[in-house]
Amino acid sequence: MAQKLNPGEIFPEITLHAVGGDEIQLPGDLDSPMTIVLFFRGHW
Repeated sequence: MAQKLNPGEIFPEITLHAVGGDEIQLPGDLDSPMTIVLFFRGHW
């Protein structure tokens, strides 16, 4: 299991596949240094 981030730690570089086929680079594609990221699992 991956370690959780602690306050003040930098978000790791990751690529997410969005619905519709787009890719999102985090944190590179974010417009603001202060952002909340919510991961929704979808189907169980």
